[in-house]
Amino acid sequence: MKGFIVTGTDTDVGKTVFAAGLAQALRASYWKPAQSGLEGETDSQAVSRLAPDADVLPEAYRLATPCSPHEAARIDGVEVEDGALELPATDRPLVVEGAGGLLVPYRKDLLAADLFARWGLPAVVVARTRLGTINHTLLTLEAMRARGIPIAGVAFSGDAEPVAESAIVEIGNVPNLGRLPVLDPLNAQTLADAFAQSIRLDR
Repeated sequence: MKGFIVTGTDTDVGKTVFAAGLAQALRASYWKPAQSGLEGETDSQAVSRLAPDADVLPEAYRLATPCSPHEAARIDGVEVEDGALELPATDRPLVVEGAGGLLVPYRKDLLAADLFARWGLPAVVVARTRLGTINHTLLTLEAMRARGIPIAGVAFSGDAEPVAESAIVEIGNVPNLGRLPVLDPLNAQTLADAFAQSIRLDR
C-alpha cells in the first residue's frame, strides 16, 4: 500500500484542505475512517469538491454527533470494530485523514496513533501557524516517534510564522513540506494552484 496519513496538532488546523490538495496532486483515493458530525459539509464531501480527480471512498463510520469518535459512537449506539478500520483496497495511492489530533480515541482502548502505527503509512503532520504551535507540534512528533509511526514531514497552514516554523523543523528534526496559506476563495483551482506553488512533495 502506497500513500500517506494526514494528521494534525488539533482539530480545525487545515487537515482536510491539505488532504484534498494532496489527493488531487497524487490523483489518489481519499479515506476518512470516521466522520463525527454530519450537519453541513462533511470532510469527504469537501474533498470531493476540492479534489475532482480524487477517488473519495466511503467512511467506515458516519457518526451524527460532532465530538470525538469514541463518544459519538457511544451516543449513536455504534460499536467501533477493528475490522472496519483496516485500510481499504485501492489501485491508487491512498490518502487517509485522521480525526482531530494524534491521540483522539476511536474507542477508549483505540487511539488514532494506534491505528497509524498499525497501518504503517508515512504521516504528514498539519500544523497551524498560531501561538502554541511549537509545543503542540513537537509533542505530536514525539508521540509519533514513540509509537514507531513513520513521519513524512510537517506541512504548515495559515499565515507565515518563520520563527515558529523553523523551530519546529530544527528542534523536531523533520522535513518542512511547505505552507498552505489561507485561501479566499477556496475552491478546486485555488487549492491546486496553491498546493503546486507551496508544497514540496519531493521532501
